[in-house]
Amino acid sequence: MRISDEILKADGFDEAIIGSDYRTDRIVYSVRKCIKILMKRDMMTYEEALEYLEFNTLFAYLGEGTPIFLNDIDIDA
Repeated sequence: MRISDEILKADGFDEAIIGSDYRTDRIVYSVRKCIKILMKRDMMTYEEALEYLEFNTLFAYLGEGTPIFLNDIDIDA
């Protein structure tokens, strides 16, 4: 789904949005939150969710408006 002529959104992952890139306004998603969404919504295991994201989303390039997926870490862990 497009939010403008250039900036793209990943369908089904609105709750994983953590911000936007300052220079390009591209949407930034938390990979950890995307995985949690897939595990809850689609009843996937962690491994299934990660594989799905890698194959269908993380490595896709749809032009300059392609969303950014941040591999965020828990610094308290």
